[in-house]
Amino acid sequence: MLTFIRRRVLLSVPVVVGVSVVVFSIIHVLPGDPVLAILSGANATPEQERALRTQLRLDDPLVVQYVRFLGRALVGDFGRSIFSGRPVIEEIGDQLPSTLELAGTAIVIAVVVGVALGLLAAVRHDTWIDRTAMLVALGGVSMPSFWLGLLLILIFSLQLGWLPATGQGGLSRLILPAATIGLNYSAVIARLVRSSLLDVLNNNYISTARAKGLSEWGVTLKHALGNALIPVTTIIGVQLGNLLAGTIIVETVFSRRGMGRLAVTAVLDKDYPLIQGVVLVSALGYVLTNLLVDVSYSALDPRIRHRDVAEA
Repeated sequence: MLTFIRRRVLLSVPVVVGVSVVVFSIIHVLPGDPVLAILSGANATPEQERALRTQLRLDDPLVVQYVRFLGRALVGDFGRSIFSGRPVIEEIGDQLPSTLELAGTAIVIAVVVGVALGLLAAVRHDTWIDRTAMLVALGGVSMPSFWLGLLLILIFSLQLGWLPATGQGGLSRLILPAATIGLNYSAVIARLVRSSLLDVLNNNYISTARAKGLSEWGVTLKHALGNALIPVTTIIGVQLGNLLAGTIIVETVFSRRGMGRLAVTAVLDKDYPLIQGVVLVSALGYVLTNLLVDVSYSALDPRIRHRDVAEA
């Protein structure tokens, strides 16, 4: 197991470094100038522009700027926001808990709804229940998150008045944005659980369990569901990138604080250090989550671990 984990960690390092290079390169070729944005409306002279550029060390070669940024990032120092003047790590620390709360709740909703739909569809295979469940899942996959969010606001907030539409704080303000992400995410899980369950239910040991007189639900829940859920751990990691991207839209639609809105603000303000910090922290979270998923998957299915070690 230690060999497996060590190999996965080593494979993750180039990914994080590669992301930092790509992000650093892209934001420096975007149109606009952060100095001009900061001094906008101040009737600044060319001397003031040069002084501010020197103060922010934007005149240094790009390679020097990147090496300086990467060296500081390794010790948790992402510099200071150009606009607020606060350390980037503090800006991120203020917003990250809200996004983690939203993402965690969305994952719970996705797993509960997705597993329930997939289980129901597999047990009632080739019936109207199966077709209805998969139609719902197809709609979830196809529906843009911003459209679903507006629909949920229209129904549960404006028409029924059950839940607040926007804002921060409390479970009532978390349900709609989390459901917006979770329902979209659950569609993928439902289709995977159904497919996986149907494969497991065709195995010989399932036929033996049926021969012992167990009901179809008993066979499914006791003998098949555990093995069928193993691929779900993988899809959670694979889909995490989509989930993080979804928080950008959902936090905007529901006027919530979080990493998504922070990223949008940073891009609009051309706040280079903040953009770099947000993207790198997000990438690091994505890599760590996938590492945990790989370890969990190998623990649930030792064949993966043994094969990986043998290939090493």
